[in-house]
Amino acid sequence: MSELLEWFEKRRETKAIATIQQHLALTTGIVDDLEKAIMAAIREEEKDMHRFVERVTNNEREADRLRRTVMDEISRGELPPTDREDLLDLVKRVDMVADWSREATRILGAIPMEQLPQSIKDATVEIVRSVKECATSLQRCVNKIITKPEEALQAADAVEREEEKVDDIHEKARILIAKENFPKAGIVVLISQLFEAIEMIADSCEDACDQVRIIMVRK
Repeated sequence: MSELLEWFEKRRETKAIATIQQHLALTTGIVDDLEKAIMAAIREEEKDMHRFVERVTNNEREADRLRRTVMDEISRGELPPTDREDLLDLVKRVDMVADWSREATRILGAIPMEQLPQSIKDATVEIVRSVKECATSLQRCVNKIITKPEEALQAADAVEREEEKVDDIHEKARILIAKENFPKAGIVVLISQLFEAIEMIADSCEDACDQVRIIMVRK
């Protein structure tokens, strides 16, 4: 077993481990709130949409704070430089999930949902639900390193399958966007940017799981 995995094994109750898990849970919750914001926007429930967008904004800031806390804790620890770098990279990649979720809400607020064709609304719902599954699988994957390292790679494979599903949905959405009639060209740009931001959430999940694989391979 690598020194990093031994560190997890011996220090499951330390502040650093607890903060990593808190950061993970918060990030997963941010993606969940993004989904809720999109659903509210599609239902044209503007007040609810803004409430969920505000939650994403506040929690993304909190996720940044937790990331800095984790990095400070790890930097002061006794891990070897390579293991410390691996763990810091993992935390930073997980944090990108929150960052891209925040970016998606920025774009969402500018889109007049009432002017979108139903097929585009349906595709938006489908992709954000799949991304939420991807984020949930990521949380499970990273937690497996801490609790059951032997299962971490299996969980990473699940994230990769979810990310591929998101890619497929995005590809179909591009075709739909090209076929549909939109009242204004600007709407096409915004909805395309929204799909790109949502896909980047899934890509960030996969990047984090790639880092999990690096950590596991080093053992």
